[in-house]
Amino acid sequence: MANHVITRETNRIHVVLDHGQNRKPSLNASFPLEDTLAEEGHLPLKRCLEELEGLVGLSKIKAFIHEIYAWLEMNRRRTAAGLTTEGQVLHMVFEGNPGTGKTTVARIMARMLKEMGILSKGHLVEVERADLVGEYIGHTAQKTREHVKRAMGGILFIDEAYALSRGGEKDFGKEAIDTLVKSMEDHKDDFVLILAGYPLEMKRFLRSNPGLPSRFPIHLQFSDFTIDELMKISECMVEKRQYRLSSAAKETLRRQLLKEMAEEVQTFGNARYVRNVVEHAIRQQAVRLLHCRQVSKEDLMILRAEDLHIPGKKENSTVYSWYN
Repeated sequence: MANHVITRETNRIHVVLDHGQNRKPSLNASFPLEDTLAEEGHLPLKRCLEELEGLVGLSKIKAFIHEIYAWLEMNRRRTAAGLTTEGQVLHMVFEGNPGTGKTTVARIMARMLKEMGILSKGHLVEVERADLVGEYIGHTAQKTREHVKRAMGGILFIDEAYALSRGGEKDFGKEAIDTLVKSMEDHKDDFVLILAGYPLEMKRFLRSNPGLPSRFPIHLQFSDFTIDELMKISECMVEKRQYRLSSAAKETLRRQLLKEMAEEVQTFGNARYVRNVVEHAIRQQAVRLLHCRQVSKEDLMILRAEDLHIPGKKENSTVYSWYN
């Protein structure tokens, strides 16, 4: 394991990347160094990479994380060879709609950076505007510093970060931004800050704060999932819970997803929506089976088309609420 730990003096690599939609992914089917990691006994890092590979879609994101991993590994080898290495800036902006994997990727990335010696703890602290902004002068700075302190050694993940600049000049959100900037300067090697949110809002947010873009050199775009990817995600969710979708249920789910994707372009929840549908179907199956005298193991596992009936928003709006 020691061979894969980069010292605090040599682990700084300055990253200036903008992984947009036009960039072609460079990731192969699997990480080429996974076998080497297993041979050298660095299984925690190998498991992080395997977990990342197990995610549906996200090819550009996987390619970027592979680049970071490879870059840090080559930095270690350069140091061993007596060559110079550069500084590191790993603060990031995650742009994407709800349910596209931003938080999941951030959690894996935190553990990976910990295993590579960049972060000391590798945990993820998730916050939003309400967690940072106070009610009076000075309160916001105090709250923000407390969350930065919690994130030391890991990643501070601010969801819907653009909300910090929505209140105008007199809003305390600006105080939170200023406190974050100062913390990035004072503790530049102690934590990673990720700002996340809807693509358009994040772009406006960065444009309205001229000092921010240069502090976040890494921009990752999380695309909406395709219908085939959503179907694969649904099957993974169902199998993980030890259920199965019948053929008719799969057809029903596919039609429902296509309909929702077309009607709710701006607010469609991607994997979150799929999770809501799956969990609703499980509850519907339970109600259906409750009235049966005899229930086999197969009955307990199969989700039928009738279990996937999705009430209209006026019938039951709770089905459309998203999980945090």
